[in-house]
Amino acid sequence: MRVVLLTARRLFTATTPVLLEDQVLEIDESGRIASIRRRDDVGAAVDLVDLGDVTLLPGLIDIHQHLCFDATLDPVSQLQADDDAALLERMRGAARRALAVGITTIRDLGDRNYSSLALRDSIDTGAEVGPRILAAGPPITTPHGHCWFLGGEVEPGDVERAVRERVERGVDVVKIMASGGNMTPTVGPHESQFGREEIAVALREAHVAGLRLAVHAHGVGAVRDALAVGADSIEHCTLFTADGVADDPELLEQLAASQLVLSMTIAAVPGSEPPFPAIRQRIAAIRTNHQHLYQRGARVVCSSDAGVAPTKPHTVLPHGVVDTLPMLGMSNVEAITNVTAVAADACGIADRTGTLEVGKDADILAVSGDPIADLSALHDVVAVYARGRLAT
Repeated sequence: MRVVLLTARRLFTATTPVLLEDQVLEIDESGRIASIRRRDDVGAAVDLVDLGDVTLLPGLIDIHQHLCFDATLDPVSQLQADDDAALLERMRGAARRALAVGITTIRDLGDRNYSSLALRDSIDTGAEVGPRILAAGPPITTPHGHCWFLGGEVEPGDVERAVRERVERGVDVVKIMASGGNMTPTVGPHESQFGREEIAVALREAHVAGLRLAVHAHGVGAVRDALAVGADSIEHCTLFTADGVADDPELLEQLAASQLVLSMTIAAVPGSEPPFPAIRQRIAAIRTNHQHLYQRGARVVCSSDAGVAPTKPHTVLPHGVVDTLPMLGMSNVEAITNVTAVAADACGIADRTGTLEVGKDADILAVSGDPIADLSALHDVVAVYARGRLAT
């Protein structure tokens, strides 16, 4: 890589709500930000990459995707039809599409045969340009439990061994299915699969290895268990009961006070309806709870669950920022910061990315116009840099 001097009319660092004007961002040979200076302070003879009437901001971070699913009505059948080579190539295409819309980091929370680790390693070595991938490998689930077809089935007494196996394989995060889900008819999303004791074991073993634990929890019982043990993130947090969604102000207060990461997989194609009846029938109640959580000061993060349905392609996160986060009460600055600085902190990578600061990786999204004034500018991508390498 060579040194690049990048400039545009506006710069949003995600460290403050202020837009800076006419700055020059220097990317060094290692793909990191070496300096940020006013354009007037840079010599006239210097060769600048001037993007014009554009805003530079940190690359977006989707903390919940599934690159192994193809975002069709039946992603499981395609997954089962693919051999590992075909699956890896399909995942590579999904990652590239996500990168093209400005998603420079993907936390992949469930694959088959650790395929996301292979893709991660290829990108990390520089063999190809792609988003940073934080890989969980096959999620830990019960026999014939949610997403059993990914290969992560274990008996409750084997959770400790399962976490250690993933650590040995080199995962970046551990994922456990505390409740059922919508893609697997064998266990309802409101039903618990693992109890509090098993989640606590998984959390302990993950922390021993210096990793974080992401707990899939639709059911209100699973959410309570994840909250009780202090899981690093609760994925979905939809608070399902057998016939609806829990309306429990005390639980919402407890979740907010805990400051656990609540990964709200709310990004979806605008105007679309979820194909899963349990979600479709309860979406209004889910959104009301998420709004109340945000208003109570909960540590919520917008994510997508990309890949599981046509409503959730791997490019969908910007729609969550533009169309959904303002409905929760976020300002435009808060919405952008939520999927950059806040998301990076939620994943434990705030020292590397999430903001545009000297010393951090040059994960940069350039969009036409001013997204602070109009969030829809996020859809008008001019350029994307992933760890200093131009991707689009």
